Amino acid sequence: MAMNSNDIEAIVKQVLSNMKTEAGHSAGSVSIPKTAKVAMLTGLEHYDIKEYPIPEIGDDDILVKVEGCGICGTDAHEFKRDPFGLIPVVLGHEGTGEIVKMGKNVKKDSAGKPLAVGDKVVTCMIFKDNPDITMFDLNKQNVGGADVYGLLPDDDIHLNGWFADYLIIRGGSTVFNVSDLDLDLRILIEPSAVLIHAVERAKSVGILRFNSRVVVQGCGPIGLLCIAVLRTLGVENIVAVDGEDKRLAFAKEMGATKSVNFKNHKGIEELTNAVSDAFGGYLADFAFQCTGSPIAHANIYKFIRNGGGLCELGFFINGGDATINPHFDICAKEITTVGSWVYTLRDYATTFDFLKRAKGIGLPIEKLITHRFPLSQINEAHQTNLKMEGLKIAIINE
Repeated sequence: MAMNSNDIEAIVKQVLSNMKTEAGHSAGSVSIPKTAKVAMLTGLEHYDIKEYPIPEIGDDDILVKVEGCGICGTDAHEFKRDPFGLIPVVLGHEGTGEIVKMGKNVKKDSAGKPLAVGDKVVTCMIFKDNPDITMFDLNKQNVGGADVYGLLPDDDIHLNGWFADYLIIRGGSTVFNVSDLDLDLRILIEPSAVLIHAVERAKSVGILRFNSRVVVQGCGPIGLLCIAVLRTLGVENIVAVDGEDKRLAFAKEMGATKSVNFKNHKGIEELTNAVSDAFGGYLADFAFQCTGSPIAHANIYKFIRNGGGLCELGFFINGGDATINPHFDICAKEITTVGSWVYTLRDYATTFDFLKRAKGIGLPIEKLITHRFPLSQINEAHQTNLKMEGLKIAIINE
């Protein structure tokens, strides 16, 4: 069949268009360097900035340009004591960034949402070796047994944590398109998921209701996010307990109605009376224990009424033994206790809606991020975190 010049021109345009589409799927407009910098924890309380080649990604992988990552309490413990025995390691699991390159098989995120170069994403779990953990078996297993970006042993790739310029998301990992959230909210997704899970665990005992009197002990980022989740769900009678007035003031911004500084009260009886007074002469219907202090765990039972409930979520590492009296603290009061550990995948996905809702009702969620450091100052960032000079410390890439 003979073709005229118009036919040939149309074919050329179509071929060029297809080439552009394929190129756009694999690499974005961002120029990808040959090497990437990572903050490698090489010894206790010391990171070295190292530079490694960016390898070619596989057909199921995603290359992400890291925009930012929060410093978690887990990072702080690994920085100070290496309880997981990971050194040398690239930490950082509260991270987010922009897709700059995708393998040819990558089409959608873990929730079925389309993915493209330029999308903003989060991830931290790798499930390819554990088929029992899926998006659709949501109430039987949390992600505590999964591998986590930022807590992976070092290997030949090195780009395994979010304290870096670039991260390679391997095939079989969870990844979520969160392009509709700004950077600060994206950094807060992972810690917020911990509280979504904790509140869901608390609801499972049938005690926590809209009109419940709730005490939240510990006003670090986890406790403050706990207050925000409760407030977003409609719980209004919340008393915050902590030893720092600045954190207690922020707890009220996040939705607490009253606050108690335990440093102002001598002994557990006086402290219990202060909590009761904050509730108008009543004890709490439900309590969330958000500190890693065994003494705080022992105290929390005293704040709860007979027949009340407790969610313990503060011990993400072994913080030591707590001394309680099982008769007086649990049996005689018939307190229902649940533990909470990380989250399920549904909790993780639900967190996106929580953050939008919290912002929609005016909770200043982004104010949790009080300090921002570049990657080159990650040692200073961790020391700031250890000194408890702020709330959430974040590493922000330029």
